[in-house]
Parts: sequence; structure tokens; C-alpha cells
Amino acid sequence: MTKVAVGCRSLDHLRTRQAARIEEGDCVCWTRFLPKRAAELVGGSLYWIVKHTLVGRQEILGFDEVETDRGTYCRIRLAPAVVPVLAQPLRAHQGWRYLEPAAAPPDLDAVGGDVGELPAPMLRELRSLYLV
Repeated sequence: MTKVAVGCRSLDHLRTRQAARIEEGDCVCWTRFLPKRAAELVGGSLYWIVKHTLVGRQEILGFDEVETDRGTYCRIRLAPAVVPVLAQPLRAHQGWRYLEPAAAPPDLDAVGGDVGELPAPMLRELRSLYLV
């Protein structure tokens, strides 16, 4: 599943924001509607888009529907750690979208080397040339 990290400027900014959202050991993210495929998403990951690029992921621990004074909302419970992934360009969108496993970028530690240290624009260019 993908979601835009609205207002985030970088992976570090996303990590800081998510650390502030930890409740009872889980990181909490709110969305308007419960995904229809929620059961199959548990154990998978929520991939974060920052500046039109997939930059990190968090494991999905579960979903809860919660009644508020503004209606029913979905609370997504996530693992606290934001795992950096190999940067991959992706258009921004509203809400969330499903991401097929074959389209998911690998974790940076699985790629090896210093690829994760490259600036995002350079990494995008190298990927477009199939060099990374």
C-alpha cells in the first residue's frame, strides 16, 4: 500500500514525524476509509511517498475502524521503524493505493553499497538509465 507523506521534506523528516505518532508501542496513521483488502495487507508494508518518490516503508500491524465526532475513520497501526527503500519515482495521489509486491522497491540494506547516500535526483537518473 502507498500513501503520500504530506508535508514531509525527506526520509528523516518522515521518521521524526512518525516517532511522534507512537501510541502504545505502535505508530498510528489515520485515513478516511478501511481498505477492502485490509486482511491481506496485515504483515505487508505501507510505502511512503515523499516528493514524488517512494522512500521508506513501515510494516502494517493492523487496522481498526474508530467512531469519531466526524464519522467513522480507519486507524492503521504500523511498526515504529521506518525502513528506507531504494528510491523509486511514483506520482503523488490522494489517500492510499495498493502496491503489488512485484512493484515494491527493495530495502536499502538489501541493495548494499552506498546507493542510499546518493541524492534522490541522481538516484532517479541512474535508475532511468538502468544503472542502479
